[in-house]
Amino acid sequence: MRIRIIDAFTDRPFGGNPAGVCVLDGDSFPDDTWMQRVAAELNLSETAFAHARGGQDWALRWFTPLTEVNLCGHATLATTHALAEDGLAAATVRFDTRSGILAATVAADGSITLDFPRSPVIPIEALPGTAEALGVPVVASYDTGALADLLVEVADEHTVRTMAPDLAAVARLATRGVIVTAQAADPASGYDFVSRFFGPAVGVPEDPVTGSAHTALAPLWSARLGRDELVGLQASARSGLVRTGLRGDRVDLTGRAVTVLDGNLAAYA
Repeated sequence: MRIRIIDAFTDRPFGGNPAGVCVLDGDSFPDDTWMQRVAAELNLSETAFAHARGGQDWALRWFTPLTEVNLCGHATLATTHALAEDGLAAATVRFDTRSGILAATVAADGSITLDFPRSPVIPIEALPGTAEALGVPVVASYDTGALADLLVEVADEHTVRTMAPDLAAVARLATRGVIVTAQAADPASGYDFVSRFFGPAVGVPEDPVTGSAHTALAPLWSARLGRDELVGLQASARSGLVRTGLRGDRVDLTGRAVTVLDGNLAAYA
């Protein structure tokens, strides 16, 4: 079976967020246990499995090293990139997923825009132990609905970049993962807000660039800054940019991708 590692939300190899991508030959998914083992073997934030459903319709699933997840942005972008490389993606591809039908549009310049559901941003009291787990003061906390992540605002960009959370304590919080964010320090920097994502509870200590998190980050910062179109920088060691656009109850997430490994998986289900 062909398997690729594709760096998403970047235009250079070894940046952004690497995703495993398996474009399956058949019209069904392999055994769930086998897909989970492949994801654990690759040990990337997510590995995506896709099979054709006819025309530009595909079925798509995502697995972390520990579990299947309901929504993943960077692995969807990476899968779209793989389909485009293979000549299997026209202008718009539709994916049937746990989060409903998600569309991805490939532009002439190679950039890819994902059409994702907008996540609610509901102010809440900070979960007990949040500041201690993150190791920084919490300015505000938000529930993100079905996304199931805790969104935390901190004082400034420097705090986001330099924080060193206690990942064991983060894993004990009552949430899938924690998104930490602040406004960009310099308006001329080319991005409007920064973030980091920690998901040790699902086997992802720190995710390099998290597309799904931007379905909550976009409405938060668009409301704050008064613009529907923004650029987010995820300030991990690998780093990556996500362009966001609000459209009612949907969020556009735009980025690029680069294939860095293309090979064959010898152990197939």
